[in-house]
Amino acid sequence: MNLPKGREAFEPKRPGSKDVAWCPGCGNFGIRNILISALTELGLRPSQVAIISGIGQAAKMPHYINANGYHTLHGRAIPIATGVKVANPELTVIAEGGDGDMYAEGGNHLLHAIRRNPGITVLIHDNQIYGLTKGQASPTTMKGMKTPTQPWGVFEEPFNVIALAIALDASFVARTFMGYFRESVEIIKKAIEHKGLAIVDIFHPCVSFNKVNTYAWYREHTYWMDDHDPYDREAAFKRAIETDPLPLGVFYINEKPTFEELVPAYKRDKTPLWKREPKVEEIKKILDIKRRL
Repeated sequence: MNLPKGREAFEPKRPGSKDVAWCPGCGNFGIRNILISALTELGLRPSQVAIISGIGQAAKMPHYINANGYHTLHGRAIPIATGVKVANPELTVIAEGGDGDMYAEGGNHLLHAIRRNPGITVLIHDNQIYGLTKGQASPTTMKGMKTPTQPWGVFEEPFNVIALAIALDASFVARTFMGYFRESVEIIKKAIEHKGLAIVDIFHPCVSFNKVNTYAWYREHTYWMDDHDPYDREAAFKRAIETDPLPLGVFYINEKPTFEELVPAYKRDKTPLWKREPKVEEIKKILDIKRRL
């Protein structure tokens, strides 16, 4: 069979309509382009990649990339992605969603994923607003911004996931702006190649509902950490709490065992769970014990 290689392999093969739900000019288009480029440059094929998403505009990504995909519930991409990775450690598993999906509805899952350290990459499309539901404030919306549901202006502190992740000793923490194509590709490649949980916060504009954090705003209010040592946790945290300009790059790397390496099922047998034959008699014994309890 002659399978397509490179970028073409990740382009959806759909007959008929190719309607896309994103607004013209949306940063999600750029992130899609960046992700496909990263996967291609790493020499991966669609069959080797699984993209798991929650709910939201960003979470529609599995619909527009030809790879294994699962569009799950709001905020639930990370636990599903963890399960996929445990069942098949050979897969490159990406959990992806927006700042609302990952930091609000999915915030608790993010906290415990940092504790568990599964070998997945978490990509957050951070446009600092809820785009799918027409522009109310998200966990990362700036103070003072007026939205349809906060017409008086947001008065809550924006969520700083970079500082939080470093404080919890996460395995890999990075941030980029999708307007910097080459740099973003390289960061996502590093995240995918990292052994453990890799968190990448990706700034991008919402052209319909966020008129403050535009393409120009991100270029004017960010800078690249060219002289930063990502293995220095204290230095990483100091960078993480900077607010204007906001640092971009890899903040922190902490190499440690992954969740799937520590799962008891792999202690004696390295065969991926999905390849194992079910042990029917053992399952029957467990069910019999539960019935008697």
